[in-house]
Amino acid sequence: MRCMEQERFEELVREALTLLPEEIARRIDNVDIEVHDQPTASQLRSTGVPEGHTLLGLYTGIPLTKRNTGYNLIPPDRIIIFKRPLERISSDEDDLVERVTATVIHEVAHHFGISDQRLNEIEAERRTRD
Repeated sequence: MRCMEQERFEELVREALTLLPEEIARRIDNVDIEVHDQPTASQLRSTGVPEGHTLLGLYTGIPLTKRNTGYNLIPPDRIIIFKRPLERISSDEDDLVERVTATVIHEVAHHFGISDQRLNEIEAERRTRD
C-alpha cells in the first residue's frame, strides 16, 4: 500500500483507541501514544527482533500489574505505532485499518501486563472458536 498522510494515519490510531471497551479505556494510566515512521535499530535490537523482521508497535514502561504504591513521579509509559511497517504489510486502506487496530490493542494489552505469549494463546483460542 502507498504511504498515507501522517494526519490520516494518526486518526486511525485515535479511532482504534475509541474501539476499546470503556472499562479498559478508563484504566489506561500515564501512557503517551505516539506514531513513528519506523522502529530504530536500537528498538529492534532491544526487543530481539530477528534480522529482516520489524516491529509494528512497541510498549515501553511499567505495566499496571507491576506498579505499586511507590509508583509516582514516573515519566509516562509509551505506546509507539510504526507507520511504515504497517503500510508495507497492508494490501489496502481497509486492511491497514484492521492492522492498526490490532496493533493498538496488542500494545494496550502489554500496558495491562499481558505477555506476547499469552496474547498468542488468546489469538489461537479465538481462531479455533471462529
